[in-house]
Amino acid sequence: MKKRAGVFVCQCGTNIEATIDTEKVAEYARTLPGVAYATTYKYMCSDPGQELIRTAIEEHQLEQIVIASCSPRMHENTFRKAVVGGGLNGYMFEMVNIREQDSWVHHDRDAATKKAEDLIRMGVSKVLKNKPLQVSTIPITKKALVIGGGIAGMQAALDIAEAGHQVVLVEREASIGGKMTQLDKTFPTMDCAA
Repeated sequence: MKKRAGVFVCQCGTNIEATIDTEKVAEYARTLPGVAYATTYKYMCSDPGQELIRTAIEEHQLEQIVIASCSPRMHENTFRKAVVGGGLNGYMFEMVNIREQDSWVHHDRDAATKKAEDLIRMGVSKVLKNKPLQVSTIPITKKALVIGGGIAGMQAALDIAEAGHQVVLVEREASIGGKMTQLDKTFPTMDCAA
C-alpha cells in the first residue's frame, strides 16, 4: 500500500527563511519516498496557512502530514487541529522544529538548509510509520485519601474538602494531631499546642 505524505515548510517570516532556503527544502521533500505533496508558506500557523493544510489534505488525498516550522511547544496543537480539520487522524502528523533546532543556531545558509532537509527526511520516515490513535477517557471518582492525621494531613484534608471533594483521613494512632499533640506551647505566640 502506497503512502501519501504531505510536507509543509513554514518560512516563519524571516525567522526561518533568513537562514534556510525553504523553497529548496520543499523541492527536496518532494523527492522523498512517500511524499505526494510539499510546499512552503510564509506563516503556516496563520489561518490561511492552516487552510492551506486542510485544502491540500483533501485535494491531494494526503494520509500523513509533516510540518516543518517552530517548536511543537508553540504550535503543535494548532497544527494537529488543522490536520483533524482536514479529515485525518490527529496522530498521523509529525512536527519538525527547523526554527529553534536549525535556523536560530546556524549562520551558514547552505548548512542550515541541508540540516532542514535531514530533519524533514527523518520526520517523513517517522510519520509514514505512524498508526492512528484514538483519545479515550476514563471516569474518575473525585475522592481523596489522605494518609497521616498530623498538621499537614489535617490541612490537606480540609483543603480538599473545601474544594468540594470527599476525603478519607487515615491515622494509625488513636488520635489525630501528630507530633503537635506532644508539645506544650508553640513559638512565638506561646499558645497551647493542643
